[in-house]
Parts: sequence; C-alpha cells; structure tokens
Amino acid sequence: MWFKKNIVSIAIALVAVIAINMLSNFVFTRFDMTQDKRYTLSKASKSTIENIDDLITIDVYLAGNLPAEFQRLQIETKQLLEEFTALNSNIVVNYVDPKTLTDDIDQLIGQMSQFGMVPAKVDIRENGKTSQEIVFPWAEIIYNKKGKVVPLLKNNLLTQSTVERVNNSVQHLEYAFANAFKTVIENNAKNIAYLIGNGQLESKYAFDFLNTLSKNYRVTSFTLDSVQIQPNKTLDQLKKFDLAIVAKPTEAFSDSEKYVVDQYIMNGGKSLWLVDKTTAEMDSLFLQQKTLGMPRDLNLKDMFFQYGFRINPVLVKDMYASDIMLNDGKQFNRYPWFYNPLVIPGKHHEIINNINPVKFEFTTNIDLLKQGINIKKTPLLHSSQLTATVGLPKLISLNEISQTVNKEFASKFNKKPQVLAALLEGKFTSTFKNRIKPFKLKKHIDEGNDAKIIVAADGDLVKNQLNKGEPLALGFDKYTGQTYGNKEFLENAVNYLLDDTGLLKVRNKEVKIPQLDVERIASEKRKWQIINMVIPLILLAVFGFVYNYIRKKKYT
Repeated sequence: MWFKKNIVSIAIALVAVIAINMLSNFVFTRFDMTQDKRYTLSKASKSTIENIDDLITIDVYLAGNLPAEFQRLQIETKQLLEEFTALNSNIVVNYVDPKTLTDDIDQLIGQMSQFGMVPAKVDIRENGKTSQEIVFPWAEIIYNKKGKVVPLLKNNLLTQSTVERVNNSVQHLEYAFANAFKTVIENNAKNIAYLIGNGQLESKYAFDFLNTLSKNYRVTSFTLDSVQIQPNKTLDQLKKFDLAIVAKPTEAFSDSEKYVVDQYIMNGGKSLWLVDKTTAEMDSLFLQQKTLGMPRDLNLKDMFFQYGFRINPVLVKDMYASDIMLNDGKQFNRYPWFYNPLVIPGKHHEIINNINPVKFEFTTNIDLLKQGINIKKTPLLHSSQLTATVGLPKLISLNEISQTVNKEFASKFNKKPQVLAALLEGKFTSTFKNRIKPFKLKKHIDEGNDAKIIVAADGDLVKNQLNKGEPLALGFDKYTGQTYGNKEFLENAVNYLLDDTGLLKVRNKEVKIPQLDVERIASEKRKWQIINMVIPLILLAVFGFVYNYIRKKKYT
C-alpha cells in the first residue's frame, strides 16, 4: 500500500540519481576544504603542465612500509600528484618501493646514489629502543627521454627533528614538482653569460653552480676583452644573453667594459653581482695563520651608486657565524669564526623562503641608497642583531679565536643588522648619462627599460670546495660536514631573474601540517592506555546501574 502511494516519488528519485551520475561523467570538479588550501595548485603550476600533450611519467620512490613521519610525507605527495593528474591526464604516476627490487641494501644505496637519490636514515624509537630505517624520499620525472630527479625531503641545517623536516618538505612539494615539470618540458632554454676577463672566480671553484645552471639554461663564458677592438659588436653579443653573472672579480673594470655592461642593463638585461670589496681570503688564513684585508677597487663604485646601492669597504663580524676546524695539538675541534656570518633567511621574499642558512666569508656590507627613485630595493640577506663592522685595512689572525667571549666582548657587537645581499628592480639610469662616453655606440640609452639586479657583498657565495682537485657540491663544507644554503639561494636568485611565469612565488605558500608529539606519546603512553580501557568500563557500569535503577523504580 505504501509503495503504491509513493511510487511517483520513488521514480522521480531514481531518475534524479541516474541523471546526476550521467552528468558527473561530463562535469568534473574538485574541492579543497583545507584551511591553508594546500591542494589548490597555483596559476604558475597550472600553466606549466596544462598544455602537455605527450606522456609524462613520475616514479615516486617514497613507497612501501614507512616510518610514521614519512607516511605523512607520502600521503601529502600522493594527494598533490592527484591534483596534477586531475589537471592533465597525460601525467602518469607510479609508486615504487626500491627495497623490493633487490635484497642487497648496500648495492641499492649505491645505485640510487649514483643518480643523485641519496637515502635518508631515520632513527625510530619504539618501546624504549632505537632502530634505524633507510628511506628514499625521491621522485623522478621522465618526459621525451629527459629526466629530472625531485627531492621530496628537504634538509634544513637548523631543523633537528624528522617531524620538522617533513613539515618543511610538504611546504616545498608543489614548487619542487612544478619546477621539475618546467625543466623537462621547456625546449627554449634561456641564455646566461658568465663574465670572465676581470679575474673572476676560476671555473673549478664555480663548477658546481655553473653545472647546476646548465641543466636548465644555456651557460656560456663571455669575455669583455674584445671591447677594446670591437665595442659595438661586444655589446650586441652580450645583449643576446638573458642574464649576466659577475662572480668575484679581482681586477678593475675599464670604462669601456663598464659602459658595455651599463648599456646591457639599460636594454633590460638582468645581472647577478657577487662582489668582494676586500682581499681577505680563507685559504691564506689557513696557510699562514693570518691574512690581510685590504680594500679592493674594481672601478664600479660610480655605477653601483647610480643604480641605487653601495658596497662598503668594511668587514662584517657576526656573533652568529659558521664554524671552522682547527687542530689544538691533540685533535680537530670546531670554533665559531665571527668573520664568516651565517645568515638565517627570512620569509619576506620567495628567493629566500624556506632555504638553509647561507654562509658568508669575509663579507662587506651594502647600503641601499635613495638614489634611483624608480627602483624597488629589497634586502634579501642581512646579518644578525649581534653584528660589528671592522674598517680596512685589517690584519686578521687565527689567534682571534682565543679571545674570551664575555659580556664585554659581546658588547662590541652592537651594530644593527647589515644588508649583505639585495634585489633591485625597475628602470635604471645610465652611469654615463651626461658624461663623456668611452666610445660611440649606435644607440645610447640614458633611461633604461625594466631590469633586475641582485647583488651580494661576497664573491665566495658561489665558491665550491675541492676534494683532491675535484669540485664538491656548492654549500658543502668538507671540514665540518655541514651543508649551507648558498646553492639554493643562488639558484633561486637566477630563477627569479629569469622567471617569466612567477613559479618561484609558489615557495611562499604556507602549509601547516599537524603532527603527533612522539615524545609526549612515549611519556604518556600508560596514562592513555588506562583512560581508553578503564573509563569506558566505568561508564558502562554507571549506565547499567542507572538503567536498572530506573527500570526497577518504574515497574516495581
């Protein structure tokens, strides 16, 4: 009877359900209900992959039975990749547990390390015992026979716990994958000129940085020596490059060379300047126990002043500094070396967001001037609150390490934070405006097009160490075993200068992952076991007593 009365309503409901299911095959959408919108891809990420018309494969090696902290990273990686695959069906994701491929773990570690996928060793504490687990937090993207390795776990010099490392890594995931997509997809790589001829850093000391850039860009050494013979041709050739890098010049620029660089910037050329204003060197310090810091004149002062900044001939000392290794007669020990500031990047710009502390060596400081009203000036890296400046010339000795660090000593570090690296953006004015030109150009420009300059007051930022003559990774200190953020900072600087899509802004995305407190779990384990086992029984007993009491009272 009821069925006959409601047959029309039931039929309408069935038709509605069928219609919704059929419509869902043609209309597809996803909803991100997280507070920080961690699964909502940025416009830059979308524009990178939405036009891929060929198969692109992603092999994720963070698979299998993982420690709890890495299960979170695995889940976040999987959910992010689902967003990419939902946007483009040509993206195929495979999850591979490397440990199932072989029983020889040492052989596996060696093979994976050859491809740059060094495993992470994780300490696991369970029931008062500590064991070590090997995890491979890596992914590999393959497209048209081009491959790119993607690190899923981001190392941080200041981070102590695995939980914190995982949190930082989750925040970095979207940029890591989007940047890797861009690398394997783009065919029209931009051109970078590595300027030589003014005593710049030898190629073996800049090898790792230039080698890293060559994977994404076309990097070519470019000399300004020909400016004396063919100045116009030299400028025309330089203008073909999208970025010019000047790494630790030690010889002064002639006015002709300076004019070529100036007009390159006036034509919208981007430039990265890593400039030492002092002659002090760590190599001399270790060999002779002392080094002499003298002002270095590169004949660039007027050009930098016109662009809106000045590099001062003073050494910056910082209480927060990197360590050096010294032998005290019995063994090697680590000592803080105040002439090597260790800069903790902030989060106010995508170039420095979420990177390791950056190591400086005998750095000077930078003044950002009021000159250049059309220029936006952004300090990127600066020293800590405990800073001092030392005038040049200055004889620097390793004996300074023996100085007692007390309140009187610390009171000398009373300068405000000193700018050590900065970004300048806008329309620059030519250094040679209203001046006699070194030579006649076909077209001189006084007021330039939009350009970008990043300047750092230390040429050693780009210098990698050598081991038996072989270059090591930039930022790695073979003496202390620490890896600093120099390489990541310089890579981000180049990416920002050349990035037309705004992909680097993805680094500013804030992701907050709630995590369990492992130490608290261990210390309060027994309490919560009792609560979960005893309290339900007590509640059940109370309910039974009350129920029987009410029942007896009602029916007696």
